Amino acid sequence: DAGNKPSTMRKRLDKIRFRGHRRDEFLDQPESPNTSDTECSEEVQMKPQIPVREPEEQREAGLGSFSAPLQDDSRTDLNEVKGHLEIALLEKHFLQEELRKLKEESNVDALKQELEKERCRRIDLEQKVNDDDSLSNNFLKRLYERFGVHIEDFRFQPEENTVETEEPLSARRLTENMRRLKRGFRPVTNFMRNLSALSSWYSVYTSAIAFIVYMYAAWRGWVIPMFLFLAILRLSLNYLIAKGWRIQWSIVPDISEPPEPSKEDLTVSEKFQLVLDVAQRAQNLFGKMANILEKIKNLFMWVRPELTQKLYVGLWVAFISSCLLPYKLLGFIIGVYAGIKFFIIDFILKSCPKLRQRFDTPYIIWTNLPTDLQLKERSHTTVSRRVQAVGSRGNLGAAAPPGLNRDEDGGRYYSTKRGAFHEVFNLSESEHPLAECVNGWRCCLINRDKKTPSDYIRHGVLYVTENYLCFESSSSRSGSTKRNKVIKLTEIKDIQKYKLLYSIIMLPGSGMGISIATPTTQKPMVFGAMIHRDEAFDAIYSQYRKMMVIATAASPET
Repeated sequence: DAGNKPSTMRKRLDKIRFRGHRRDEFLDQPESPNTSDTECSEEVQMKPQIPVREPEEQREAGLGSFSAPLQDDSRTDLNEVKGHLEIALLEKHFLQEELRKLKEESNVDALKQELEKERCRRIDLEQKVNDDDSLSNNFLKRLYERFGVHIEDFRFQPEENTVETEEPLSARRLTENMRRLKRGFRPVTNFMRNLSALSSWYSVYTSAIAFIVYMYAAWRGWVIPMFLFLAILRLSLNYLIAKGWRIQWSIVPDISEPPEPSKEDLTVSEKFQLVLDVAQRAQNLFGKMANILEKIKNLFMWVRPELTQKLYVGLWVAFISSCLLPYKLLGFIIGVYAGIKFFIIDFILKSCPKLRQRFDTPYIIWTNLPTDLQLKERSHTTVSRRVQAVGSRGNLGAAAPPGLNRDEDGGRYYSTKRGAFHEVFNLSESEHPLAECVNGWRCCLINRDKKTPSDYIRHGVLYVTENYLCFESSSSRSGSTKRNKVIKLTEIKDIQKYKLLYSIIMLPGSGMGISIATPTTQKPMVFGAMIHRDEAFDAIYSQYRKMMVIATAASPET
């Protein structure tokens, strides 16, 4: 054991020497690497423990049975250990000084304190933000619960383009829609009929009372309150009628409509005729509405400058009057003028048509305003007349072909496709087409009294003479004159414009035609599919009026 102790001591001293050399090398470097506090403290704590224990072991070993040479060696070793311990202590002191300087330069404690403060501030801010979010969420939630429904109404969204589904064409549906339209227009038509009756003094006492009441209200400035009171009164009467009261008041008696026959008893041709009647009413109604709108448009677009000029001057007079006169006086003047115009002036003008045609400015403007269709037909007529004039000049010296009738007065020839005009229609030689219809108007005759399709519709040409209306059938089977139609103008009971629904695509002229009623026909005949319908109607109607005036003057009663 004694021999082993020096060897162990030598090994420990070698370790100390090795560490001591490394420390010397570390101290000789100009810049020492930065070490952590834990490393320095461990090294400082470990190094003094080794030399402290070693002297004790050496003392214990020196107290044993070592020899003198061994004691000398141990002393030299102890001196070396002492020197190394002094170096370690100096190194410890140096390292402590460096650690202190590093702590002062880095201010670790201050940084830790600031970092802790910032952490506390972050926690406080997060808590405040969470509190604010909860408050704002609660406020928005309450606001949405109370006003959210109304806010949703103001949200802008793109408009949805919905395409309406079109119903297929049906005769039953068309008839039902026409009845609905007629029932919907009945209050308006009754109101207009009552106004016309008031203006025409149909009931003298009613019109006189209405005139006195209106003029008194206009004199007192109560025109607007009077109309408002009448509207309230009408709504009150409608309420009582809706509750079951029987209240009927009208100046003119209601027109009783004929009962419609049951559809079960109708034949196929009668059902077809019913559809045609419904189509006629629909087309006439649409035609009237289109004429009204086109006349208004042409009035404002200066199509007829002499008519629009009157409206222009009237608007300037009304504008200057509204700027200069007080509104109370202006309202009084307008109210009195409207009452006198409606109750007195219109009654006189309606009773005297010649005065109306000369002095009734609104009537003159409205009747003379053309529609778009009339303007188009007039332009076509002007072009065709120019072409005919050029053609007649080129053929002026040509001889008349055989089979034509020559008018001695004008030197003109009148014929049809099947021969001379008076021979085709069995008329006297003095009867010939008027200048407006030398070549006739192509059309189709719809005789609604006939049941067979061959007699129901005939294609041909229509002529008008001084005394007759003549229709020449163009059928290949009509070699004789049985299918031709001759109507005396004085026998016509009614003549009006007509439009066919089913012939818009099938026939030319967009279904335009003329309806003529005679004593020999139960239902009016229709000359349809006329390209120049308005021109033909004007010529026929003017000649018809002329012949009726002559017949009335020649009758023994007058």
